[in-house]
Amino acid sequence: MTGVMTSLMRLLARLRHDDRGSGAAAVIIFAVVFMGLAAFVIDGGLSISQRERAADIAEQAARYAAEDVDSGALRKGGTVNINDADCTARVRQFAQQSGLSGADLAASGCTAATAQQVQITIQLTYRPVLTGLFYDAPLQVHGTAKAEPLTG
Repeated sequence: MTGVMTSLMRLLARLRHDDRGSGAAAVIIFAVVFMGLAAFVIDGGLSISQRERAADIAEQAARYAAEDVDSGALRKGGTVNINDADCTARVRQFAQQSGLSGADLAASGCTAATAQQVQITIQLTYRPVLTGLFYDAPLQVHGTAKAEPLTG
């Protein structure tokens, strides 16, 4: 009987101080933390990149729309006026040449246009890479720009 008690006591002591499996738990915790940091870095960089691209396309589209001047007014009085009536059509034409399509193309255009200045908004839609595993909805970024005709 004492032999069985001794064996049982050794077994209980070994179970109480057994460290098997604690390394696996640490690896899992570090993997989750690493994935969270990677998602922050990669998707944060992608977001910044898409915002810069939207702003770049908006600046170029604003210059493109401001180049469409009223040649009749320029010949008559020497004033440089933008053809503001077709501003959105010119912006969408430029955006389509830049690779935009679908809802992004439809949401892009002139927000304000006068004979002296145009204001453009460009929308880009993208899907996050790593956070897309948890959050599957697409994200939208906008870029805006203003342009005036050169009068000098």
